[in-house]
Amino acid sequence: MALAAERDVAGSAPGWALAVRELRHWLTNYRRTWRGTIYSGVLNPLLYLTAIGVGLGTLVNQHGSAKLGGISYLAFLAPGLLAATAMQTAVGESTYPVMAAVKWRRTYQAAAATPLRPADLFHGHLLFTTLRLLLNCATFLAVMAIFGAARSPWALAALPVAVLTGLAFAVPVEAWAIRVVKDTSFAMIFRFGMIPMFLFSGTFFPVSQLPGWAQPIAYATPLWHGVVLCRSLSLGTTTVGGALVHVGYLSALVAAGLAGGYRSYRRRLYV
Repeated sequence: MALAAERDVAGSAPGWALAVRELRHWLTNYRRTWRGTIYSGVLNPLLYLTAIGVGLGTLVNQHGSAKLGGISYLAFLAPGLLAATAMQTAVGESTYPVMAAVKWRRTYQAAAATPLRPADLFHGHLLFTTLRLLLNCATFLAVMAIFGAARSPWALAALPVAVLTGLAFAVPVEAWAIRVVKDTSFAMIFRFGMIPMFLFSGTFFPVSQLPGWAQPIAYATPLWHGVVLCRSLSLGTTTVGGALVHVGYLSALVAAGLAGGYRSYRRRLYV
C-alpha cells in the first residue's frame, strides 16, 4: 500500500494528463492495424444498409410502413444500426484488448511500475475506445447520408449520441473485464448480452412488436435508449424531454462504470 501511495504522489498530474501517455501507447499499436479496421468500418454499414435496408426494406415497404411511423424501412433501420455499431465497437474494444494488456502481454503491469496510476491506464484506454467509436460511427453516418437515410440536419447530432451509447457499454464492461481470469466469460457477454440486444432492442423493428413481457426488458437496455435517440435525431422528431431522459440514462451507466473501474483497476494492478 505504501508503494501504491508513492506512485499516486509521483503520478499526481492534473486531470487526465497522464492518461494521454497511455493513449499514445494504444495509438502506436493501432498504427499497425488501422487499415483492417477502416475496411470493416466501411464495408459493414455498406453491406448492412444494402442487404437489409434496401433489399429487405423493399419487401417491408411494399406491405406498408404504418407501424414504422410512415417512413421507409431504410430510414428506420439506419440510425438503429448506427447505435448498434457503437455497441459492437465498444464491447470489442473493452474485452479482449483489456485481457491481453493485463494477462497475455502484461503491458498494464509494466505501466503500473511507472508513475502511471491504474486510473491513468483506465482513462487512457477509454480515450482510445472513444476515438475508435468516433471513427466507426462517423464512417457509418457518412454511409447513411450517401444512402439518403438521414432525413434531418439533426442527424449530425446522432454522432455524439452514438459515441455516448458506445461508452455506456465500454466503461462498465472494461471495469469488469480487468478482473476476468478466463476469456470464456467474454463469449457469454457476446452470446447472451450483445446479440440479444442487437436483435431485440428496436434496431430492426419497433419494440412494441415484442410480446408484452419482453418490452420492459428491451426498454431497460442501453442500446434501446441509443437507438431511439439516434433515430429521432435522424428523422428530426426528437424532443428535449425525451433526449434528456435517454442521455441521462446513458450518462448514468458511464458514471457507474467509471466508479467501478477505479476500484477494479486498482485492485487488479496494486494487489
